[in-house]
Amino acid sequence: MIKRFFILSSLCMVLGVSAQKSHTVVQGDNPYNIAKKYGITVDELLKLNPKFKDGKLAIGDILTIKSDKVTASVVTKTAVAEKVKTNTNASLGKIVLQPKQTIYGITKQYRISETDLRKLNPELDSHMKIGDEITLPLASIKKYGDSQQVIATEKPVETPVEKEVTVTPPAVAVEGETYVIQAKDNYYRITKQFGITQQDLFALNPGLEEKGLKPGDSIKIKKSNTDTVAEPVNPKTKIDSGNEKSSSSNVVVGDDYVTYTVQQGDTVFSIVNKFGVSIDDLIALNPDLSHGLKSGMVLKIKKQDPAYVKKNGDALSVVLMLPFGYSTNETQYRGMALDFLTGAKLAIERNARGGQKLDIKIVDSGNEASFKNSLTQINPDNTDLIIGPFFKSNVIDVLDFTKNQKIPIVAPFANSPELYNYSNLIIVETNNQTYADKIVEEVKGVYSDQKIYVVADAKKENANYIKAGLEKSVKNPNVVIVNSPAEIQLDQNMMTGQSAPVIAVLANDNDSMGEAFANRMIALSKEVQGVKAFSLFYSPIFEKKVDDLSQASLVYLMDRKINTDGGFEKEILAAYKTKYCKTPPKYAIVGFDVVNDMLTRENKKGEIFKQMNKVQTQLATKFEFVKSKANGAYVNTGYRVIRLVP
Repeated sequence: MIKRFFILSSLCMVLGVSAQKSHTVVQGDNPYNIAKKYGITVDELLKLNPKFKDGKLAIGDILTIKSDKVTASVVTKTAVAEKVKTNTNASLGKIVLQPKQTIYGITKQYRISETDLRKLNPELDSHMKIGDEITLPLASIKKYGDSQQVIATEKPVETPVEKEVTVTPPAVAVEGETYVIQAKDNYYRITKQFGITQQDLFALNPGLEEKGLKPGDSIKIKKSNTDTVAEPVNPKTKIDSGNEKSSSSNVVVGDDYVTYTVQQGDTVFSIVNKFGVSIDDLIALNPDLSHGLKSGMVLKIKKQDPAYVKKNGDALSVVLMLPFGYSTNETQYRGMALDFLTGAKLAIERNARGGQKLDIKIVDSGNEASFKNSLTQINPDNTDLIIGPFFKSNVIDVLDFTKNQKIPIVAPFANSPELYNYSNLIIVETNNQTYADKIVEEVKGVYSDQKIYVVADAKKENANYIKAGLEKSVKNPNVVIVNSPAEIQLDQNMMTGQSAPVIAVLANDNDSMGEAFANRMIALSKEVQGVKAFSLFYSPIFEKKVDDLSQASLVYLMDRKINTDGGFEKEILAAYKTKYCKTPPKYAIVGFDVVNDMLTRENKKGEIFKQMNKVQTQLATKFEFVKSKANGAYVNTGYRVIRLVP
C-alpha cells in the first residue's frame, strides 16, 4: 500500500510541474498585459504569484504562468486511479455572512479551497445573502476569523472524501474528453463545474436530454467561450461567428463608476472584495495600478448593476406578450405572433426538461390602440421576466407600468435610441450603425487605394455613416455615394490606361436593389480581377449566385443565419419538425432564439442582468449584449458575417 501511494504521489508531482511554465518580466510588462498574453485573467496570474499581489513587477522577475494546453496533454496520457480510504475528523463552526463577502473572499480569508467550501455548504450559490450561515472548519474560524461572528460549533464530523481518487479531476476536461456521471450529478452541477451551457452539453451528447443523466454513463464535455460555427457545405461560403470584439473591453466612464481614495493598509484584493468587482475591471479603469497601489490614489470603481431578485419562489415567472389581436379581431400580426410562440414553446419545453422551474403566462397584447388594456393581465409584483411586446410604443408602456419593480423586459424587435435610457430593458435587434462599423472595418482590411462606391437608399443615412467612417479610418479614400448599382464603374489606371478594380458597398436593404447590385458585381468581376463587394444587408440572390459572387469576394452581414451543419442546429431543426411537421419559419426561429437565450441566462435567483456579459449563439442569432450607456439598456451587438470565398 505504501508503494502504491508513492507512485501516485510521484505522478501528481510530474503533473504539477508539467502544467506550469514561467515568464521573465521585461521592460513594459505589467500584470494586465502578461495575463492577456497567456490567455488568463489577472486574478489567476496573481493567485499563481502571491508575492506579486500588489502588482509591482521588476525587470527580471520570474512569474509562474498557468498553461491549460500543457495540462490537457498530460491529462489525456495519464489516467491513474487508486482506491484509498481516508477519514479526516474536524470540528466545524459557522459564520454569519457579512456585506461584500464573496465565495472568493471567504476562501482567501479562511485558507480553504472552493471545493472544500462547497462540500461543507452544498447550497452555497442559492443562499449567498447577508445573514446566511456558512459552515467552515472551526480551527480556521478561530485562526483567521478576526471579528467575524461565530454562531455555532458542531461535533467533529467525518469530512466527505471521494472513494475514488484520480490523478486528473474531471474539472480539467477539454474538448472531446469524457466525464463519468456521478450519483449526485444534475445538469446544473455539471454545467457549473465545467463552465458550459446546457445547450452545449446537449449538442455534444445527442439523446442526453431525452434519456437524462444516469450514474456511471460517460458524457462528452467541452469548455465554453468557443462560439464557433462549423464550415458550411458550400466550400465558397464561410460564416464568421460575428462581432469579434470583446464587450468587456468597452469601459464607459462618467456616471458608470464611483471613486475611492486608497487608504493605508489597502491591498488590491481588499478593494476588489470591498466593491465586488474583478481585478481586470479595476485595472482596465485604472491602468496606473500596474505600477503598484499607493495610499492616496483615487481609483475609479465600476458600478455594479443592482441584483434583480426573483419573486416567485423556486419557479421563474415569465410573461410572453404577443400581438395575436383576438381581442380586437385584427389579424395583421397574428401569424407572426403564432410562429413566434411555436419557437418559444420549444425553448420553454427544452429548458423545463433540463430542470428549470418555469411559470409561463401568455398575454394577447392586441394592437397598439388597445395595448394598455392588456397590461391589466400582468401582476408586476409576481413577474420575473417579460418577453415582448413587439412595438416600440408598447415597450415604453410596459417599462412605465413596471418602473417600480425594474422587471427585466426583452424587446424582440424594437430598437430605437429612445429606448436606450431604460436600465432594465434588453434589446435584441442589432442596429444598423453596428453593422456599418463592421463594414468599415472589413473595407479597411482590403483597401489599397481603390475607388469606393456606396449604393444608398432614399434617406442615405447608412451610406453617409459608412462614408464618414471610411474617411476617418483609411488614408485619402475616394468614396462616392450613388443611387443605383448601375453607376458603379471600373476605375482606370492612369499609368497604363487599363481598367482597375473597385470596392462597392450596398447600403440599401431593398431585395430588388440587392439583385441589381449582385448582377453588377458579377459583371465587373468578369472584366477585371480584384473587385471587392460588401453588403450591409442580406438579399436572397446572394445564396442563389454563390459561385459567381465569390469572384467578387462578397462579404455580407445578417442578423440571423442558421448553420445547418452544426450539431445543435440540426437537433433543434429536427425537434421543431417533429413537433410541428414543418421547417421553422422566420418568426419561429426568432421566438426560439430569444426565449432560449434569456432562459439560459437566468440563474436560481433570477439575476439575469449578472449573466448579460456572456456571448451566446442560438439557432440562428448571435447574442452579444453591451450597455448602451451608464445605467442604460442592454443592446445586442451580435451578427453573422458571411464570406463568399473565391
